[in-house]
Amino acid sequence: MAMAVRYYLLVALLAMHQFSFESEAVLFSSLTQVLDVSTQFINDPTIDKLPVLIADEGEITITWGYKQPVPGAEYKTKLQLCYAPVSQLNRGWRKSNNDLTKDKTCQFDITTSNATSGVYTWKVTKIIPTATYFVRAYALDNTQEKIGFGQSTDKNKTINLFEVEGISGRTATLDIAAGVFSAFSVFALVGFFIFENTLLKKTK
Repeated sequence: MAMAVRYYLLVALLAMHQFSFESEAVLFSSLTQVLDVSTQFINDPTIDKLPVLIADEGEITITWGYKQPVPGAEYKTKLQLCYAPVSQLNRGWRKSNNDLTKDKTCQFDITTSNATSGVYTWKVTKIIPTATYFVRAYALDNTQEKIGFGQSTDKNKTINLFEVEGISGRTATLDIAAGVFSAFSVFALVGFFIFENTLLKKTK
C-alpha cells in the first residue's frame, strides 16, 4: 500500500514538474535581436512627420532578413503590427509586458513566412484602430515558440513609426442623413408649438 502511494506521489510530482516546465514564460528580454526589419510606404505624401495610412486603403511594404543563423530555428518568421508607446499610454489593454504570454504590444498579425528573408506588402485591414505603430518580426522554432526578434524601430520605439487612421463608422451619407433628421426635428418642434398656440386661441 505504501509503495503504491509513493508511486502515485512520484507520478504527480513528475507531472507537476512537466507542467511547470511547459508553462514557463518566454521573456522578451531573453530574446536576441536576430532580424533586420524595415518599412516603406506606398504613395506617402508626408514630409517631416509620421506617415499616415488609412485603414482598408493604406499599404506598407515590409522587408526582413536574418542577421545570423538562429540555433533551433526553422526560420519561420511572424510579422506583427505593434503599438508604439505613445498609443499605449493609459491604455492597459495595450500594455507591454516582459512576459510574452501577457504582452499586449503586438496584437495584429500581418503574415508568417518560412523564408530567411523577404519582402511583403500588406494592406492595412479595416479592424486596425487609430494609433501609432511599428512592425516587429519574431523568429519561431518548430513549436512556434518565439526565440528571436527584430523590429522596424529602435529599442525605445521612438523612430520609424507610422500612424493608422482607423475607420470611425461615419460616412458622408450618414452625416447628411443625421443633418436632415436634426433639421426635421427642429421644424417639427416649431410646427407643433405653433399648432398648439393656434388651438389654444380657438378654444378661448
